[in-house]
Amino acid sequence: MGFTAKLWHHGGVDFARVFIDIMRHHLIPVVLVALLSACANQTVTSEARLAEAAVAESTPVSVPERPIPADSVYPLLVAEFALRRGSYGISLHNYLAQAEVLADPAVSARATQLAQFLNREDDALKAAQQWVDLQSDNVEANNTVATLLSRQGRTVEAIPYMARVARGKKSAPFPLLLTGYGSLSDEDRLALGVGMGELAEEFPRDPALLLSHAMLYEEQGKSTLALKKLDKVFEQRPFQRQALLLEAKILMDLEAATPLRHIEQALQTNPRDDQLRLQYARLLTRSSMVAARQQFEILSANAPSNVDLLLSLAIINRENGDTVEAKANLMQMLNLGQRVDEAHYYLGRILEEEGDLENAISEYMAVQEGRDFISANGRISQILFKSGQLDRSHAYLESLRSKYPLRKEQLYALEIELLTRDDDLDGAVNMVNQALQELPESTDLRYARSMLREQQNNLVLMEQDLRAILEQDPNNVTALNALGYTLANRTDRIPEAYMLVSKALALEPEEPAILDSMGWILFRQGKYAEAVLYLNRAYAKYPDAEVAAHLGEALWVSGNRDSALAIWQEAFQKNPEHEVLVETMTRHGVAPEGRQP
Repeated sequence: MGFTAKLWHHGGVDFARVFIDIMRHHLIPVVLVALLSACANQTVTSEARLAEAAVAESTPVSVPERPIPADSVYPLLVAEFALRRGSYGISLHNYLAQAEVLADPAVSARATQLAQFLNREDDALKAAQQWVDLQSDNVEANNTVATLLSRQGRTVEAIPYMARVARGKKSAPFPLLLTGYGSLSDEDRLALGVGMGELAEEFPRDPALLLSHAMLYEEQGKSTLALKKLDKVFEQRPFQRQALLLEAKILMDLEAATPLRHIEQALQTNPRDDQLRLQYARLLTRSSMVAARQQFEILSANAPSNVDLLLSLAIINRENGDTVEAKANLMQMLNLGQRVDEAHYYLGRILEEEGDLENAISEYMAVQEGRDFISANGRISQILFKSGQLDRSHAYLESLRSKYPLRKEQLYALEIELLTRDDDLDGAVNMVNQALQELPESTDLRYARSMLREQQNNLVLMEQDLRAILEQDPNNVTALNALGYTLANRTDRIPEAYMLVSKALALEPEEPAILDSMGWILFRQGKYAEAVLYLNRAYAKYPDAEVAAHLGEALWVSGNRDSALAIWQEAFQKNPEHEVLVETMTRHGVAPEGRQP
C-alpha cells in the first residue's frame, strides 16, 4: 500500500469518506485537519496556527448542503494541508481555483479570509466579489468588498456594498469612502457626493455616515456644514473620538477661541482614554508646548515604559529649552533598550546645540544603520566641516563608504552638498566625478553634477548629463523639467524648452516646479496672461521666492503692478537674501524694503 493509501486508511478509519462527508457541509473543522496532520507527523508552527485560526474563526457561512464534485475533493484537501504546513501560497492558489470551479459561497469565503490574512488584497477582492455574487446579502462579504474597494480609491464602486452592510443592521465603515479623496477626479468626487447623499436619505441617523459627511464637507472647505453634521454625531455619541478630533481641527483652522473644549470635556469624563489624550497632546503642540508637555507627562506616567511617549517628551522638552529633562527622557530610552538610534541622535542634537561638539559626535556615531543613519552622519560631517577639519570630514565619510557600500551614493551626496555649500564647486564636481566612477548608473549623482555645471555656467556639460539621464529614462520628470527650464531661462531655445516641459507637465500635471517652468516659458514667449495662470497655480502650491519673482514679473508686465508688488514684498519678507527675487525687483525699479533701487 502506498503512502497515500496509508494516510487515507489510518487506524481503520476511511478518512477519504469522512473528508467527503464533511466537505458536503462546506468547511473542514480544525479537528479533522489536526487528525490528518497527526497521521502525517507534520510540525505545526505558531504562524500556521494563527493563519488557520484567522480563517477557521471567521463568521460561519450558512449555505444549503450539496455534494462536492469528486474532482474538487483532492484540491480542497491539498489546500487544507498546505494551510497547516504554512504553505499559504499553495493553499490560497487552490482555494481561489476551487472558488471559481464550485461557485460555492463557503469556498469563496475561505479564499477571501486566507487572502486577507496574507495581505493579498487583489485576490481577496476577487474572491469576496464572487462571495457577494453568490450571497448578495451576506454582511461580511459586502463589508469586505466595500473595504477593499475603498482602500484602492474605488470609493464610488464601494457605495452599494456599504449600503448592504448598513441594511444588515451592522455598522458600515462609511468613513472609508473618503479614502484618497484628494486624488479623485472631479467626476468621481461628484459621483461620490451624489452617492453619499443617497445613503443619507436611507440612513439619516447613522453616526458613521454623519461623520463621513462631516469629513466630506471639511475636504470641500465647507466648515459650517461639517460642524453641523458633527453636532448630529454628538447627539448620539457625545464623545466619539474621530468626531472630536475632526471638530478640533476645523475649529483650530477657523482660529476659534476654545477649539479643544469638547476634547477636554471628554477627558474629564474619561481621564483614562489615553488614545484621545495623545491626540489632544499633539494638537496642543500647535499652540502651547508647555500644555502639550503636561499631557505627555500624564501619558508617560500611565505608561512609563512607552518609548514613543518618552521620545515625544524629549522633543517637547528640547523645544521648551529644558535640555536637562530632555536628556533624562532620552537616557531612559537607552536604559529601556528601545529606539536607541533616535535617542542617540537627539542626544547628539542637544549636545551640538550646547557646543559640546566632540560628545555630540560620539552620540551621532552611536547611531546604527537605519532611518537616522544618514542624518546623524550628515551632522558629524557638518560639525567637522564648519570647524575647518576638512581632511577629518573627508576621511570619515570615506571610511563610511567603505564600511557601508549600500549607502555609498547617499554618503557621496553628503560630501558633495557640503562642498557646494562652501562654494567649492570645483571640489564638488571632482567628488561627483569620483562617485560616478564607482556608481556610473546613478541618475541622482549625474543630476547633481548637471546642477553643479549649471552653476559653473557650463551649459554644454550640464545638458550632456541631463540628456544622458533622459536617454536612460525618457520619462524622468526631474531631468525634463531641469533641462527645459534652463534652456528657457539661459538660452533662446524656447520651442525646445516648451516641448521638454510640456512632456514633464503631462507626466506630473500638479507639480509646482513644472508649473513654474511652463509659466516662465510662456512669459518668455510673450504670452503673459497664460503665464500668470500657470505661475499662480505654482505659487499657490509652493510659495517659493523664485516662483514669486516669476509671478510678480508676469503680473508687472501685464499691467497688474499692485498685485506684483504685494507678491514681491510678501516673498521678500520671508527671503530677503534671495538673489533672483532681489534682482527682479531691482531691475523693475522696485527697491525691497530697506534697500536702495
